[in-house]
Amino acid sequence: MRLLVGLGNPGPRYARQRHNIGFMVVEAIAQRHGFGPWRGRGKFSAELAEGALEGEPALLVKPTTFMNESGQAVGALMHFHKLEPAQIYVFHDELDLAPGKMRIKLGGGTAGHNGLRSIEAHIGESFWRVRLGIGHPGDRDLVSHYVLSDFWAEDRVWLEPMIEALAIEAPLLLKGDDGSAYMSKVAHRLAPARAPKDKANEPQPSSTDKRSGPNDG
Repeated sequence: MRLLVGLGNPGPRYARQRHNIGFMVVEAIAQRHGFGPWRGRGKFSAELAEGALEGEPALLVKPTTFMNESGQAVGALMHFHKLEPAQIYVFHDELDLAPGKMRIKLGGGTAGHNGLRSIEAHIGESFWRVRLGIGHPGDRDLVSHYVLSDFWAEDRVWLEPMIEALAIEAPLLLKGDDGSAYMSKVAHRLAPARAPKDKANEPQPSSTDKRSGPNDG
């Protein structure tokens, strides 16, 4: 069993905010891989969806506390299922990555992220962080307003493809490597397609051009 935790704030008011990109990803994973319906579990302070990723059992988690208390749900679920922190993957917004970029890392700091800080307080730092770039507003004083604002309409250009790629490739998270295969596959899906060369538009040698060949002296 693995826990795939999306971080965000509960309720429709927050649904499209940058801080809720973690919720968006686990919802997409549930839909893509046929997980069961989301059910509220009050004793865990979370909404849960059960299923499997290519035969590996997994539990998707959306804490129903606010962001700064996310660790309550994660800690309770980890202890209930007798898991280790390294069996937990947390999807969260990352100011220090450009929009549409992602990184994955086992352990590390919190970079001031209140959700990660709460989880560390309950289970320690040795869980997986799936960092989802949302960009930075450029001014530290604007950060709170920025993360608690809705994505802009033009963000759909990169946001929807990234969420889709993260969901499609989610089974790779459970393969037991360092996360590089997951990052690589997601990046490949997001790479701009290269147009095939159009032979018809390539310059053609004229009939008077001389080209040396293997039998030329």
